[in-house]
Amino acid sequence: METSVNGVTATPAVYEIGGRRIEIESRGFAEALADAYAAHQRPRCLCQAEGVEMYVARLAGSSGGYIVKRMPDTGSHHAPACPSYEPPAEFSGLGEVLGSAITEDLATGETTLKLDFPLTKMPGRLQVPPLGGQSDSASSSGNKLSLRGLLHYLWDQAELTRWHPGFAGKRTWATVRRHLLLAAANKFTGSGALRTRLYVPEPFSVEARDAINARRLAHWRQAVAAPGKPQQLMLLIGEVKEIVPARYGFKAVVKHVPDQGFMVDERLYRQLGRRFEPELALWGAAKGIHMVMIATFCVATGVPAVVDVSLMPVTQQWLPVEDPFEKQLFDRLVGERRSFVKGLRYDLNAGSEVANAMLTDCEDSTPRLSEVHPGSKGNHGSGQHLQIGDPSVPVWLWDPSSEAMPALPRRQPHQPSTVETPVAFR
Repeated sequence: METSVNGVTATPAVYEIGGRRIEIESRGFAEALADAYAAHQRPRCLCQAEGVEMYVARLAGSSGGYIVKRMPDTGSHHAPACPSYEPPAEFSGLGEVLGSAITEDLATGETTLKLDFPLTKMPGRLQVPPLGGQSDSASSSGNKLSLRGLLHYLWDQAELTRWHPGFAGKRTWATVRRHLLLAAANKFTGSGALRTRLYVPEPFSVEARDAINARRLAHWRQAVAAPGKPQQLMLLIGEVKEIVPARYGFKAVVKHVPDQGFMVDERLYRQLGRRFEPELALWGAAKGIHMVMIATFCVATGVPAVVDVSLMPVTQQWLPVEDPFEKQLFDRLVGERRSFVKGLRYDLNAGSEVANAMLTDCEDSTPRLSEVHPGSKGNHGSGQHLQIGDPSVPVWLWDPSSEAMPALPRRQPHQPSTVETPVAFR
């Protein structure tokens, strides 16, 4: 059975719950989840003939609803077209931090995140962490997430790394914001619920300016300095419009927050230019690139001030990119109406092997697409690339320094989901 949402055809997820086959959009689905949770039953996703075991978790807060979630490290067991499909953790930097910096409780559905940057700042104490909490000079130990690692994790969880031609024209900032906030739900750090600390700007509207500003200031109230007490920090994820000199010091101007700049001190401003030179160069030179910023900030004398920051360039489709060649690859994939999942680096350094993407529109396989970097660890002279994970996975290689982009693996027909279903049901 297929349904149509906003003119886009989709195949709903189908589960076996308590011996009964039921679609995610069927009447009684919520009740079936509640019954399965009470009976400690494990639903099975029927995207594969043998089914893939999942589990039911209860939503925190006042909603009291239930969600179906993947069992840890089973995303690759689902069919490539299934909304629950996820590449193997080894395909990206996720494998380095899963189970150590990121741990999930199957009983509650809550995920605990260990961060290598603080969300509090002691009064009078100078804190000068590595910019973004992470340096490309050495690999991460995998025990904690840097700012960049946290941004990559939330981008992955929000499924903003997944692309299908049916998403074209529908992935607006409002969509990005909604998915990020859903992804942050049931995530906890040593400072408490991540969602309470996370600020993702609402789409700006002149007509609703006063109401938007009031909600923003109410959310920021917890980060206002109190004499003699630790300064609580907020997390910002937003699109940067510009980072420029101000009347005093420097400021970051964030889109959808036109009335308020985020102050940046001179030390941080100088570090930005050095640490993120490739990202800033790509942003300045390539057409259609957005710059996403994740930052910790405090509110002193009513003005937000950035404490630490990391930057991530993304395409018009909000797909993260590292260099012009990766952007060229994604432009081609999107232009040829391909379906794929983008691999993220998390806290791996620039020389570590990460697949650029995995195609999800090839029946019974997910070919790995890899752009050859001069500093990566593969044996490129022999035409081979460092194999990650399952050696049976077909690998497509492109060395931009010596060849034009090869033909992509051929698409094979199947019926993938084409609607960005809320992540709470995955």
